[in-house]
Amino acid sequence: MRPSPPRRRHLLGATMSTTAIADYALLSDRHSAALVSRNGSVDWLCFPRFDSPSVFARLLDADAGHFAIAPADADGITTSRRYVDETMVLETTFTTATGTLVLTDAMATGPSTDPHTLGAAAPRMLLRSLECTAGRVEARIEFAPRPEYGLIDPLIQPIPTGLLVRGGGDVLLLSCPTPLEVVGTRALGTVILDAGERRIFGLAHRSTSEAFPEPCEAEELDTALRETVEAWRGWSRAHQSYQGPWRELVHHSGRVLQALSYQPTGAVVAAATTSLPEGIGGERNWDYRYTWVRDASFTLEALWVAACPDEAHQFFDYLAVSAAASVRGPGRSDPDGPAGAGDLQIMFGIGGEHDLTERTLDHLSGWRDSRPVRVGNGAWNQRQIDVYGELLGAAHRLFEQLNPDHPGAGAWREFLVACADTAARRWSETDQGIWEVRGEPRHFLYSKLMCWVALDRAITLAEPLRAADRVDAWRAAAEEIRRAILTEGWSDTAKSFTQSFGSTDLDASNLMMPIVGFLPADDPRMLATIDAVADRLTDERGLVYRYRTEGGVDGLAGEEGTFLLCTFWLARALADADQLDRAEAVFARAAGYLNDVGLLAEEVDESTGELLGNFPQAFSHIGLVNAAWSISEAQRRAQ
Repeated sequence: MRPSPPRRRHLLGATMSTTAIADYALLSDRHSAALVSRNGSVDWLCFPRFDSPSVFARLLDADAGHFAIAPADADGITTSRRYVDETMVLETTFTTATGTLVLTDAMATGPSTDPHTLGAAAPRMLLRSLECTAGRVEARIEFAPRPEYGLIDPLIQPIPTGLLVRGGGDVLLLSCPTPLEVVGTRALGTVILDAGERRIFGLAHRSTSEAFPEPCEAEELDTALRETVEAWRGWSRAHQSYQGPWRELVHHSGRVLQALSYQPTGAVVAAATTSLPEGIGGERNWDYRYTWVRDASFTLEALWVAACPDEAHQFFDYLAVSAAASVRGPGRSDPDGPAGAGDLQIMFGIGGEHDLTERTLDHLSGWRDSRPVRVGNGAWNQRQIDVYGELLGAAHRLFEQLNPDHPGAGAWREFLVACADTAARRWSETDQGIWEVRGEPRHFLYSKLMCWVALDRAITLAEPLRAADRVDAWRAAAEEIRRAILTEGWSDTAKSFTQSFGSTDLDASNLMMPIVGFLPADDPRMLATIDAVADRLTDERGLVYRYRTEGGVDGLAGEEGTFLLCTFWLARALADADQLDRAEAVFARAAGYLNDVGLLAEEVDESTGELLGNFPQAFSHIGLVNAAWSISEAQRRAQ
């Protein structure tokens, strides 16, 4: 990860329609997240959880709230950014004609004596420190909170050393060392700083059912910022030991994945945002602030590489409790349950909530007029039978971290056995697949593959799962799946494994076949599939599509960009085939789309090369980590 070269920017007043997704950086306290633009504007912040209504949402509408701090004179300014070493604390440097300002931003984590509990004591506070390091600079502050996704124009009341904001169910208190003038529903002000002078702001959140927060003195805010830096560094040093190629990128991606995890439960959000589009102006705009079983399982595997996942049991406890009523198999608590019993819900709220009913926010125009803006996600009640394999795959990888004496061990053991039973029973059914198509369900090859993975890993784990009596049935089902994939999933016409049985369409998810051990990467059919994806499922830049969207095959209108995760999958598959030069080239191609602070969105626009989709995207960082590890293993074999 390299800092971007300084460049000229118009600093205040940028609208959502002109601010690129790549211009944002992430802040997190492992409860909620904020996005800060290169021009010093917090344009997205949800309190008190990732999936709570926003208090700043200029990311999705120019009038939906922001909190900007930047030099008052925008002429001739250059901007550079970085994360403070080993942290998710952001440092933005503005160089002006008269001097230099350094803006340091963080979501306060609270003190952390145990690196495994990062964020447990988070005080629900955004910290913003402004320091002049050379010359003299006038800075402008613009504070415009808009609770409930911009729906509310709140009351802003000046109080000693700050502002009290009330509107809807939210109470905000801005501890502010500089007097701000309240103009309608925003507050404005300027401050002149000489070299060595500094101001620090703190924005605290409470609900109307709680006592109002108290203003904080500068010393308290300084302490909170210092504790946040120390907490992130403590976590990094206790967890991150990867020493292979692209070490700094892998470690940073590990921190990003940790920043996207919800401290109380271990749930991992797919991204920090909602409705950043997969195609500008299109309808492929989804709320990603929830936990997909698949994403979270892949995240745990990535953290095994990037940051020893000592908290794995927390995630499996969360899943076992969240899914307790949805996975049942023969011999479980309800063997005669209804016909629909046995489907694991594919996603949950970060607190374990099941109902994620989707709705649209019609008062928001969307990023670059990409409507609709959605909250909730209608995929929550889809059938996706691949999730059993991702769960058992993660459990197999992380079993040493799953303490058999942990109080939740019995629950997650029973849960994992039930997942294997369900995969054996339901693998032959249709589903919506890994990409959550909103058209008719099909026999997706990837779904069958992951049911095979579920059974293969369950057989290996049978003894610690105390399920030796099921091994024969699991083995028979796994062999049946293998035969079906090899006969019905291969197309002589396409000269490749295909998206679904009987189809000739390509799908990048089939690159996972050697990665999960179904076939060797140098099997002729697998090599042909890898080459088919590389030759016929890529754009002019060599980035990989999930699949071709022409003709509305997924039940949606419009097109989408190339998927960074799928490009990293191609690098992994090539590494597993010991085609090291090709693997390294593909990895470098995908990693080249990291922004200046090392963050990736979900997709890349095929025409402009711009990042698209929700941001930052866990899947993309998972892909980076695992591809780097696969290449390091290929390098080791080559030596």
